[in-house]
Amino acid sequence: MQTTVTELPDSKVKIEVAVEPERFSKRIDRAAKDLAGEMKMPGFRKGKVPPQMVIQRIGRDAVVEQALRDALPEWYEQALLDSGVAPIGDPKLDVGDLPGDGEGLEFTIEVGVRPKAELGDYKGLEVGKAEIEVPEDAISDEVERLREAFGSLAPVERPAAAGDAVVIDFEGTIDGEPFEGSASKDFTIELGGEGLLPEFDAALSGASAGDERTVEVSFPEDHEPAEIAGKTATFAVTVKEVREKNLPELDDDFASEASEFETLDELREDIRSRVAEAMGQRAEADFREATVDAVAANAKLEIPHDLVHARAHEMWERIERQLASRGIDPQTYAQMQGKDRHDLINEAEEDAERALRREAVLAAVADAEQIEPSDDELIEALGPGEGKNDPRKLFARLKETGRDSLLRDEIRLRKAADFVFEQAKPIPMEQAAAREQIWTPEKGADDAEASSSPEGDPPAGKAGELWTPGS
Repeated sequence: MQTTVTELPDSKVKIEVAVEPERFSKRIDRAAKDLAGEMKMPGFRKGKVPPQMVIQRIGRDAVVEQALRDALPEWYEQALLDSGVAPIGDPKLDVGDLPGDGEGLEFTIEVGVRPKAELGDYKGLEVGKAEIEVPEDAISDEVERLREAFGSLAPVERPAAAGDAVVIDFEGTIDGEPFEGSASKDFTIELGGEGLLPEFDAALSGASAGDERTVEVSFPEDHEPAEIAGKTATFAVTVKEVREKNLPELDDDFASEASEFETLDELREDIRSRVAEAMGQRAEADFREATVDAVAANAKLEIPHDLVHARAHEMWERIERQLASRGIDPQTYAQMQGKDRHDLINEAEEDAERALRREAVLAAVADAEQIEPSDDELIEALGPGEGKNDPRKLFARLKETGRDSLLRDEIRLRKAADFVFEQAKPIPMEQAAAREQIWTPEKGADDAEASSSPEGDPPAGKAGELWTPGS
């Protein structure tokens, strides 16, 4: 099979594909054999009718069309692999006229591809990076969560207050009829806790053991399950017990019981270290992304909206597969957000455009710096394994079928990101934010066109704004 790639406007390519006559003939024979499986002819057992007789009986065009339906998905994938094209969005296939007897097949594929970027400055960029400073509140909150975990509940003879646990029996009805999940006994709730319906919180605050309360709850229109959405339920509630939460004293004894540390100071210092590590990892990841975005901001790049929508569509399909793998119906998930599939795809367009922009500039950096991953780097990226999952065997199979190109491109972009990241110079976030507010000729180009005087004089800069070449 031969492929020829032609670049088209709007980040599309046209792939011309030529399938050899012999290869196409074999697919026709295979399609004829498949069709013979259900065909009955005198003198032949079922499924044993020769291909040529099948073609004579139902016509060559019908058999060729079946061969195309069977083979085109495989040939489409092979054409992409052979041509090195990574498609974005759905392809447009044009088969044209059916080939005659003994002729090969020719068809074309038009599909979106990653846009090309014209790089600006991409080395040594100054990019904002967050400084790691662990707030004391973060340490105290973590200690308090640990303290809550080691707390205990004890019955008290007093009205319930915020933070208390209340043990209740309840029965709910809508229009006098019970509904699923409307009744429970010995149910424990925490007053003021997250997830507690505000109607229950208000009704049970100040209640004592033995008290009875009536609680009305109006469910919103988008409530799940849908059977009770938009309806009002009445709950008869009996308070059985009020329990007070007793928390351990914050001292060295608590630290030694709740951790491997002997003192509270050691525990707090360990928490500080772990929080700082997590914040550092987050800051590093944000700095890395900001560096690539800074390279993209300096580049010239046009991304057609059709391409953005196609990538957003792909992103949502990936999420759908992830949801399904966890036993979550994607349609139900969308309904819980109060949206449909179309809304969620549209909302993903901003992330899709950002991803395309990043990929385009990283591909341009890889070209400019002649970055190419080695086979050993690709094998390492496949991760550890043994037996059939041995990374070298996996890579050999990928390479044999041409499917190593996707992995190669991924690692290539990753190495390009490493390059610009290592070249970048971190500056305080405040300084980076201040730079964003500074007027430049590029930022003010549109304003200049809109507000220039009839004599053609450029608009004056705003008070306090400054731009100098190279800043």
